[in-house]
Amino acid sequence: MLNARKPKLKIIHVHIDGYEAAALALSRSLLQDNPAAEETVKSIIQQVRSKGDEALLELGRKFDCSQLSELEVTQDEWDEACHRVSDKMKDAIRAAKASIQAFHEKQKRNSWVSAEPGMTVGQLIRPLGRVGIYVPGGTAVYPSSVLMSGIPAKVAGVKELFICTPCGKDGRISPLVLYAARETGVDRVFKSGGAQAIAAMALGTKTIPSVDKIVGPGNVYVNIAKKMLWGLADIDMLAGPSEVCIVADEGANPAYAASDMLAQSEHDTECAAFLITPSERMAKETEKELRLQLAALPRKEILQKALEAHGAIVVTESLEQAFDLANVCAPEHLALMVRDPFSALGRIRNAGAILMGDNSPQTLGDYYAGPSHTLPTSGTARFSSPLNVDTFLKKTSYISYDQASLSRVAPILMAFAEEEGFEAHASAVKVRLNDKVNH
Repeated sequence: MLNARKPKLKIIHVHIDGYEAAALALSRSLLQDNPAAEETVKSIIQQVRSKGDEALLELGRKFDCSQLSELEVTQDEWDEACHRVSDKMKDAIRAAKASIQAFHEKQKRNSWVSAEPGMTVGQLIRPLGRVGIYVPGGTAVYPSSVLMSGIPAKVAGVKELFICTPCGKDGRISPLVLYAARETGVDRVFKSGGAQAIAAMALGTKTIPSVDKIVGPGNVYVNIAKKMLWGLADIDMLAGPSEVCIVADEGANPAYAASDMLAQSEHDTECAAFLITPSERMAKETEKELRLQLAALPRKEILQKALEAHGAIVVTESLEQAFDLANVCAPEHLALMVRDPFSALGRIRNAGAILMGDNSPQTLGDYYAGPSHTLPTSGTARFSSPLNVDTFLKKTSYISYDQASLSRVAPILMAFAEEEGFEAHASAVKVRLNDKVNH
């Protein structure tokens, strides 16, 4: 039986299998590299481009609710849904909101100016006007994704905030999602999911306005649509399935490591969970704990498939080598289960979020601690950052020189223009200098 079977994890010993084999086991391909799915998404985008709301309703009836008749959640629906949320969950959502908002308030930035006699340069920092949040549906409900995307946007000063999310078979949106949306300050919610929702927010339809930026995680079709439509609207990132990498020393608790590997793997079968440790004992005990804990979990089928397809335990020759491999992995979540995690923090260059010590499970980061849980995946933490207030800001530079200041730098400008072969650039300076002489 599934719940009695030991997960067949990849086990890599660096001293036997080699460093390259370990690095390969920790690698992740980009979810959106899928030619067949790309053709499907192209077709969906074209349908939305040509038929607008009609296409959204047709696709919604096909994939979500066969009786779908309207795209926007009405105020009556919203009110009724919020009344159905328990006081326990209302309190939890409000508490998480306060924590997330407090964290992101510290990220606010202001426009600035640098002025000297005759010359001024500066930068205007302004919020985006309209942002669309994609909230996934499917096998789970994600009010936390509303908070983690919407609150940073509101702190940044975004004026209009919309949500697209697939409805259930009954044509309704989860009350938890709608309550979180109301607490966050979302203006409108639309019953549209998948690639068609991304197309609607990028292109605009009669019901769903076009937005400046689309944020939020999704499946392969959502990611491909975001990639294809970038330029019509900005995007936050191409976020793939969840992943966790744990670096553990000899003293780490195998039960904690196994529970964190399972926590990320239960999202879906494409999720990844890695343990990197120099301790053979830690590797064996964690593997044992995975089997024991897995048997008691309700989503064991998803977990089993995820661990076998995308899980790995790597036994390194040293803790330093474990840190090196963690940086190669560049995971979405990195858990430092080591004796002194703050000393180890400086060794980590590539990670979306770092969970430090025994009492900082990923659950804390996913729901409450403050940083957004929308994080770079598939190794993209090498060059990208979590969703944050800056995600929703744009910068505009400005320059003002008087004639005297322009004259002082003219030789530099002319040198560049002439060497690069742009005579019109040089003339744009000369005409101003000649005008000064003539006057």
